[in-house]
Amino acid sequence: MNNFKAVVFDLDGTLLNTIDDLGNSMNSVLESMGFPLHTIPEYKYVIGKGLRNLVTNVLPPESRDEKTIEHCLDKMFQEYGSRWGEKTLPYPGIPELLDKLAEKRIRLAILSNKAHHITMLVFEKYLSRWPFDAVFGERPGIPRKPDPSVAFEIIDILKIPAENIVYLGDSGSDMETAIKAGMYPVGALWGFRNAEELMEYGAKVMIQTPDELLKLF
Repeated sequence: MNNFKAVVFDLDGTLLNTIDDLGNSMNSVLESMGFPLHTIPEYKYVIGKGLRNLVTNVLPPESRDEKTIEHCLDKMFQEYGSRWGEKTLPYPGIPELLDKLAEKRIRLAILSNKAHHITMLVFEKYLSRWPFDAVFGERPGIPRKPDPSVAFEIIDILKIPAENIVYLGDSGSDMETAIKAGMYPVGALWGFRNAEELMEYGAKVMIQTPDELLKLF
């Protein structure tokens, strides 16, 4: 019998569909630099490891020098910082899932590789009506996922053993983080990655819709 008492959520591709705002912002930066643009579906495979990683991977290979990366990263922070809320919305079923978890007194937390200040802006707009105990994005000097450092920080805040915490995410990085932290890795199939990646990195369960998560509680 499962005895799960908390859920740690990834943000982009799990709780919120942020792909249009991220992709449109990055394409605006690329266009301003005269670089080729990418389709929105292509962005699904380069999001999730922080903005620097995103910027580096969408630049043409011959333009991935440090100066160009830094310039485009600065422009991306400005662009996304001004338009992160244009099209972003919770995935269908997420509000209902959070309502039911809160009713059951299941503890809630968020662990994202999105810059912390933007994570908090997005959280305040879309998710702050639910009782999350901890919300963390990427902070300077602290390793991002799949390093488990912040997952351990969340465990300390929740004061719940790792084996009693579900980790729900849509990428291999999320599954790897969960396993390193001793949490139970669940893959979200509505997100940015595919089942093969989630399985490869250790998902114990994969769910097609948010309400399927309730079967674990």
